[in-house]
Amino acid sequence: MIVDDSAVVRQAISQTLAVDPGIEVIAAAADPLFAMRKMEVQWPDVIILDIEMPRMDGLTFLKKIMSERPTPVVICSSLAERGAEATMNALSAGAVSIITKPKMGVKQFLEDSANDVVQAVKAAARANARRLAPRTAVNAPLPKLSADAVITSGLGSGASMVRTTDCVVAIGTSTGGTQALEAVLTRLPAVCPGIVIVQHMPERFTAMFAERLNGLCEIDVREARHGDRVVPGRALIAPGGKHMLLTRSGAQYAVEVVDGPLVNRHRPSVDVLFRSCAKFAGRNAFGVIMTGMGDDGARGLKEMHDAGASTVAEDESSCVVFGMPKEAIKLGAVDTVLPLDRIPAAILRAGKS
Repeated sequence: MIVDDSAVVRQAISQTLAVDPGIEVIAAAADPLFAMRKMEVQWPDVIILDIEMPRMDGLTFLKKIMSERPTPVVICSSLAERGAEATMNALSAGAVSIITKPKMGVKQFLEDSANDVVQAVKAAARANARRLAPRTAVNAPLPKLSADAVITSGLGSGASMVRTTDCVVAIGTSTGGTQALEAVLTRLPAVCPGIVIVQHMPERFTAMFAERLNGLCEIDVREARHGDRVVPGRALIAPGGKHMLLTRSGAQYAVEVVDGPLVNRHRPSVDVLFRSCAKFAGRNAFGVIMTGMGDDGARGLKEMHDAGASTVAEDESSCVVFGMPKEAIKLGAVDTVLPLDRIPAAILRAGKS
């Protein structure tokens, strides 16, 4: 079901999804009140939801859905600052992902982004609905590049490092990851290992996401800037639209924020971050892969594992989408599989080992 007050948007999304035989648009509504009437007749598997609408806003509607019958919701939001803030609140309330739309030229934008829209709906359809409630002709797909497009493979000095430098924790996540990261980071004390994070998220939203987490956490959470140091008690989140790599100068770790092609159809890519951790931190790193669709991060986590790093995957029972962890487990990249609520303790143990 598509819920958006713009007839142009409803039509453009409907036409985009109609091309894929695996997706049926059962209804479109101009606001949540109309949508609720239609949902009394047939409940959708996935809802595409705008935020700013007449009579009832999308965030209020989302909270109502999650309290009564948790259903995968994809937010279709403007990139405007006001829309971005509301979208972050929606992710916190249980939405699984974001489709960004401009204020002008929306129809052309959605047509150009047809593959992204289809993939967002398919990812949402695979979401574990029990994990969604908030916790206290399609364009040809882009080529699926590997991390080789950004950083060369092969172990650097990190492979032979002994555990004499600070532990670096690398976390990769996607669909459902905003809630998962909140659950993990809010349980870490101010003194914990330095953390580097890739969360698949569009530009501009990562800064707001980091700011929100920083207000909730004891640790310092910020969107990464080129050259930022990785130090205990700090978590750096890769900016949307950029790759983030770990680097090392002597005993000090820092991050590089760089442009580059999409890797596994993502930028930032978890594989890119994890490979850099394998090269420059080696056995001093601790890798964590959590909820998300696809396989980004699986090969990078295997490289970390082969470099001597300890690795953890979130288990299926706590994942919104058990895609990325499942692929990492299949590759033999994972030492331990843990439910989400046990990952913070594992991070702290890694920092003491």
